[in-house]
Amino acid sequence: MPRLAVLISGRGTNLQALLDAHAAGRLAAQPALVVSDVPGAAGLARAAAARVPTQVVAPADHPSRRAWCAALLAALDAHAVDLVALAGFMRILPRAFIARWRGRLVNVHPSLLPAFPGRDAIGQALAAGAPVTGCTVHFVDEGVDTGPAIARRAVPVHPADTPDSLGQRIQTAEHALYARALDAVARGAVRLDGDHAAFADPALRADLLPPLPQAPTP
Repeated sequence: MPRLAVLISGRGTNLQALLDAHAAGRLAAQPALVVSDVPGAAGLARAAAARVPTQVVAPADHPSRRAWCAALLAALDAHAVDLVALAGFMRILPRAFIARWRGRLVNVHPSLLPAFPGRDAIGQALAAGAPVTGCTVHFVDEGVDTGPAIARRAVPVHPADTPDSLGQRIQTAEHALYARALDAVARGAVRLDGDHAAFADPALRADLLPPLPQAPTP
């Protein structure tokens, strides 16, 4: 079974969903390490409760970005990690890290990419008056939320939505989708092929990656 590292910065709600999915037999990857760039991040306690090793690799503890990257890579190597998931990890990873883990580095983002990349995707969707948004699981490349999509789920935007109310519904969708997408990657049912995600089974692709919803015409 592939060994999974999860990189976090905060509460670790997506981390908890992955831990729960593995415990229930729905994630074919063994959580082997949780790394935070923020000392005291709440997600570290979730990992400890699940008896998953944790490590803090904070940029402030290293003399350069290059040294921080080397420390991240060393932590993963020390735990024989095969697959890396970003779960609320709020830093852009160095190119050297992405190159080392290309095709084995996955992120979840709270929008239907390519719409609303980067920070505050939920606020962006509300400001734009989008009738629908959602979440996307994707392979990580050197751009900001530009890697090939593995899975997506649409979430409607209600007229009375606030960032909190919409964010809660998107997060619920993320918790279910992220584990399913990572399970497919861990089983080899989805892999990175050049600039797109290749699926071993067309039915799996249709399930995980439905067409983007069409915006309503005026």
